[in-house]
This record gives sequence, structure tokens and C-alpha cells, in this order.
Amino acid sequence: MRHLSILTRQYQCHFYSIVPPRSMRSFSRPRAFRKGFTLVEVAIATSIIGLGVVAVMAACQARTQAIAGSSQLSRAVFLAQEIREWTIKLPFSDPDEADAGNPPGSDPTDPPGVVDDLDDLLGATFDPPKSGYGASITDMVGWSETITLTWVNPQDLTVVAPGGSDVVQVEVGVEFNDRQVLSTGWLVIRRQDQ
Repeated sequence: MRHLSILTRQYQCHFYSIVPPRSMRSFSRPRAFRKGFTLVEVAIATSIIGLGVVAVMAACQARTQAIAGSSQLSRAVFLAQEIREWTIKLPFSDPDEADAGNPPGSDPTDPPGVVDDLDDLLGATFDPPKSGYGASITDMVGWSETITLTWVNPQDLTVVAPGGSDVVQVEVGVEFNDRQVLSTGWLVIRRQDQ
């Protein structure tokens, strides 16, 4: 029997070296919470992740809208530049002698839509828009250009009667689906050779 108690003590000591007795264990958390997360921790983590996902989605949507807006603005600037090139190329006065005394605007002797001088663009709207040579740009569906001409005094840029000056202020409004994207303007001056 004595031999058996020594053997039992040896195993007990060996058992204690692997797993300390309950009195020696630390109790930083109760046993029920040692494995995994609490429900509150999971709810907080889910909320934080959800806020992050919502923020990323909002940033992506804002980026998409900014790209679409910049694309529309680029096209509008292109169309305004086309009209500017066209107005610079056009003669200031009507080259047709029969129309020389007509008031500014489209000439009654010209077919509808024909632009042979600058004042023919007075109040014109082009849908589809026009290129720098006056040709229609048919692949730009939904786009239009509205042109306003104002004759101004070259000394102080005050408005004068249509046709009463050698300086014209050209204003172009570029619209996409009836919404104005760009409004710009410039001055055209009669050249010495005209």
C-alpha cells in the first residue's frame, strides 16, 4: 500500500505540472466569456464595418457623378470651341450684294439654314450641333448650341443697335437634354479686308 501512495503522488505532481490547480489559475474573465466575442462586441464591430462600407459606396457614387459631369463639360467646351472657330472664319458682312442692305439675321434670299456671314447666326439654335465648318455633328444626340449676337461699341463695349458696330459679342449656350452645361462668349472684330 505504501508503494501505491508514492505512485499516486508522483502522478499528482506530474498532473499539477501540466495543469495548475484551480487556486493558482488567474481569473481575469469568467469562464463563460473566455472563448469568442460577446454580443456587444460583435454589434460594435458590425456597426463599424457597416459604416466603412457605406462610406466607400458614397465615395464611389460621388466619383462616378464627377466623372460624368466632367465628361459633359468637356463635350460642351468642344462644341463651344467649334462655334468659335466657325464665327472667326465667317465674313463679318454678307458677301452677296443682293443681301447687303438687309438687317442682321438670316437672309430671305438664302435657303433656310444657310449661314454665309456672321449675322446669320443671330438667335440661331443648332440641334444637332454644328462643327467649326458649319456641318452638323449627327453623332452628338441630345446636344444643342444656342447663339446670341450683340453689337457693341469698340470704345467702351456698350450695346449698340444690331449692325451698328464693327465689334460683335458672340455668346454660346451649350445644352444637353435641355439642361445648360456651358455658357461662354467672345468678341469678333471686323477685319481690315472686309
